[in-house]
Amino acid sequence: MHYAIPAGGGFEEATALLCIAGAPGSGRFFRPLLTPLGRDRCVYAPDLPGCGESDPVPSHATSADLAAGLGDLIDAMLLRQVDILAHESGVAVALALAQQRPTQVGRVVLSPDMESVRSEARVLRHPSLVIDLRPADASGHDGPEFERQAMQLRNFLGLA
Repeated sequence: MHYAIPAGGGFEEATALLCIAGAPGSGRFFRPLLTPLGRDRCVYAPDLPGCGESDPVPSHATSADLAAGLGDLIDAMLLRQVDILAHESGVAVALALAQQRPTQVGRVVLSPDMESVRSEARVLRHPSLVIDLRPADASGHDGPEFERQAMQLRNFLGLA
């Protein structure tokens, strides 16, 4: 689990942000965003089951199965509500989680900015934003680009 917690603790100050990485599903992808997004809220970027440093998962696991696992994590951490930031194949997991837990999921941010992802966002009942995290990823986690993206995310999430 990769995470950022505000200096003052932050556990009750704002809705937690759950980051869901695409394949290979490691929360490390979000490390450059953790600090700027974690100024005012707790931000969690777990490795999906079977990815990164997590335990293996059965090969037949679906996005709904992975979402259920994240739901268990939400329950274990006693989080009443979460916002979601999902990238690439993590989008399918985020959509499944929003469907499984509609009252616990607040705002949803999806990446990359492609028509298929925009179409998925249009059917959500949750406030949503489609952003493209790929340019910064392709450039090796460019600091200024991630800071710009973090500000865009903070504005959408109501933390600016």
